[in-house]
Amino acid sequence: MISESLDKQLLLLNESNLEAIQKPILKPNYIRSNLSAGILHIGVGNFHRAHLSWYLHRLMQKDLAKDWAIIGSGITEYDVNMRERLQVQDFLTTLIELDPDGNQSCEIVGPMIGYVPIEKNNHKLINAMSEQKIKIVSLTVTEGGYFLDENGGFDVKHPDILNDINNPDAPKTVFGVIVSALRNRKKNDTGPFTGLSCDNLIQNGNKLKQAVIGIAREQDLELSEWINKNCTFPNAMVDCIVPRTGEVEINIVKNLGIEDHVPVSHEDFRQWVIEDKFCKGRPPWEKVGVQFSDNVHGYEDQKIRILNGGHQILANVAELLNIETVRDAMRNKNISDLLEKVEKDEIIPNIKPVPGYTPLEYFKLIANRFSNPSIQDTIRRVAFDGSSRHSGFIVPSIKDGIENGTLIIGLSLAEALWARMCEGTREDDSVIEPNDPYWEKLNACAKKSRENPLTWLEQKDIYGNTSEDEGFKNHFSKWLTMIYEQGVENTLNEYLK
Repeated sequence: MISESLDKQLLLLNESNLEAIQKPILKPNYIRSNLSAGILHIGVGNFHRAHLSWYLHRLMQKDLAKDWAIIGSGITEYDVNMRERLQVQDFLTTLIELDPDGNQSCEIVGPMIGYVPIEKNNHKLINAMSEQKIKIVSLTVTEGGYFLDENGGFDVKHPDILNDINNPDAPKTVFGVIVSALRNRKKNDTGPFTGLSCDNLIQNGNKLKQAVIGIAREQDLELSEWINKNCTFPNAMVDCIVPRTGEVEINIVKNLGIEDHVPVSHEDFRQWVIEDKFCKGRPPWEKVGVQFSDNVHGYEDQKIRILNGGHQILANVAELLNIETVRDAMRNKNISDLLEKVEKDEIIPNIKPVPGYTPLEYFKLIANRFSNPSIQDTIRRVAFDGSSRHSGFIVPSIKDGIENGTLIIGLSLAEALWARMCEGTREDDSVIEPNDPYWEKLNACAKKSRENPLTWLEQKDIYGNTSEDEGFKNHFSKWLTMIYEQGVENTLNEYLK
């Protein structure tokens, strides 16, 4: 199919047009009709297509892993739209790699060969996951999607989880779907599968197992024991900065003669560290740079504290100052100095080194990646779902600081800036649109905290016992009061002097 845009003839990205697509765009050298599925992935967003799918594509380019193709799936309205767009393209995606020198390269990847239709009762997804050919079920459902309580345990009393426990044939959550599929596999003797989380979550494999076993135990004790004995849930650390797609990315591909409605841009850096625990086998990912390690926690701790925590430190203050992208935030000296001081003085001292980079070297790498002028990573994307990201990325460093007697002054400031952001207005009085699944609750709490700062720390689901520490309370109260009375810039100057 040919369509017109940007005053030139464009090739719609699909299988039949692949042959006509010319360099400099790279494309699959494998015959996609010869691929067979081995992985079912839940949550086909930009990160998945730039990360797991890319690693699998690299293997297929080496004539490997042809029986590990991906079937996409999902359970949200977002997934309905994504399926429709990708189906028109025969599930092909154009990846745009952007390096700090302004160079860009495009590559079409094709490991995905199908996408399960989305429906309310999730029957088609359960059936697809129940098929013996599926050996790995991977997922990217965001770090806030694991139904964790304030102590990091599984919230078995959440209404959606109670629904899945009581309605195993019509589950709402991905975890209820997984349990129902595993029940089928146990009954039909088609064997277990590996559950592989690709979310930014400490011990993500353990959290996935916790959710699956938590539901199964309430439904069928024998099933939960079978899952516990036979299925594997490796922990994994994933890393690649992947912005949301906008007109800029779409036009980059159009200027190369291709019409792709869902291209993905990404930085020229990737890392994936996984425990080698796959009950039904796996692709030989080590041949394309994936690291297998028994110390995934060390890698994920370093990455989540320094990179993801760093994103939160700069995102909230940048939002308050109406700065739109991470790269522009890094150009603001006060923000970049804030990031560096908090990282070096308060986060890095509590991180144990792992092979590859020291924590300080890793931070320098991260600072350079944040500053990449080619990456249009928006502050709004990075600041999204702060209720999960602060509790998962910042609060652990605060806890370590309290327990180890290291500084938490800058971390307290980061939390005060977040509380001020959740009040819903910027320094220039413009409105911050809701940007969290719990925005209404956060916004109400933030407004009360203007008069009584400690109200913010009473959110136990976010702060747990850290809210009881006198030092943390005093620092937080001082900073939030100063932000309201003297403004963001003056508060930053006070911290940085």
